[in-house]
Amino acid sequence: MMVLQRVSALLLLFLAAFLPPPQCAQDPAMVHYIYQRFRVLEQGLEKCTQATRAYIQDFREFSKNMTVMLGRCQTHTSEYKSAVNNLALRVERAQREIDYLEYLREADVCVESEDKTLAEKILQEAEEEKKIRTLLNASCDNMLMGIKSLKIVKKTMNTDGSWMKDTVSDSPKVYFLIGSRNNTVWEFANMRAFMEDSTKPAPRKLILTLPWQGSGQVIYKGFLFFHNQGTANEIIKYNLQKRTVEDRMLLPGGAGRAPAYQHSPSIYIDLAVDEHGLWAIHTGPGTQGHLVLTKIDPGTLGVEHSWDTPCRSQDAEASFLLCGVLYVVYNSGGQGPHRITCVYDPLGTINEEDLPKLFFPRRPRSHSMIHYNPRDKQLYAWNEGNQIIYKLQTKRKLPLE
Repeated sequence: MMVLQRVSALLLLFLAAFLPPPQCAQDPAMVHYIYQRFRVLEQGLEKCTQATRAYIQDFREFSKNMTVMLGRCQTHTSEYKSAVNNLALRVERAQREIDYLEYLREADVCVESEDKTLAEKILQEAEEEKKIRTLLNASCDNMLMGIKSLKIVKKTMNTDGSWMKDTVSDSPKVYFLIGSRNNTVWEFANMRAFMEDSTKPAPRKLILTLPWQGSGQVIYKGFLFFHNQGTANEIIKYNLQKRTVEDRMLLPGGAGRAPAYQHSPSIYIDLAVDEHGLWAIHTGPGTQGHLVLTKIDPGTLGVEHSWDTPCRSQDAEASFLLCGVLYVVYNSGGQGPHRITCVYDPLGTINEEDLPKLFFPRRPRSHSMIHYNPRDKQLYAWNEGNQIIYKLQTKRKLPLE
């Protein structure tokens, strides 16, 4: 509409400019000329108007189509956005389900692993217990109830040493080892010859090819077992008849790095024999000052088993084994009284409450050795140069369940 108004205004201006003056209006030729020109202009204006209307119509159609297309695009955009959001939600839900399934799988694996570990542990403990019971299956069911009496067999000037008889054979011979570092063994024909120096035959002097350390020696089936001097943990098996080293072993577990007993500082490895065979008592790293009990095969010198005991090395002076049970002797300040305050049974058949108070007859100093002889059921001890025998009172242990 605004375009038509502008065209009309231009037409009026044209007419005003080209119309002849009044004096020319009476000329027919001039009037016809003007009329023809006006018709041309009118036709041009009509064509312009029609073109303008066509253009306007086309523009309106285009605008309408664009509006429809934009609406559809917006609709498609909303649908696409909704689809994308829905897909994201489904992906998130699927991820949560995958995570949950993974958690369940790991939980099942952990439970299965824990169950398997527990089952293996139970089986291992059962096999270990069976092995220990097989290892300690000797027909021995006695437990210590008291020290009945004391007998001083011999007196010497030496504060440290050990003396013993063979713990297995019926030989009456007595062996005498003086000092905590030596290589000389005195062999007496019997107990009387040992007690009376003037009694014949005279003792036989055995010079070992290796020296011992401490006073924890034992004799088992004709062999002397001792801690080799100058080594931390070497055990020597010495053939007394042939006077040769039969075998040797290194005691494992860090043995021999510290004294086994506070009041017997020369003993780093204490050997013992009972009805079950050969044992070693010592300390080790990581035991917080507690004694370690090790069972040794006397034939092969292989370790059969080892136990960490609750018995402390502090204030201890000696220990011995009887029927597979460790008895540790303590005293305060090295002056006595000497009493057994820690008992360890690998089979668990003896409880502390089952035992009476176990005291030794009062002695002025600490024992440098106390060893049990399973053949004559007595304790052989060395205290301040005195060689002593303690007779024991025992009773039967409770049977294993």
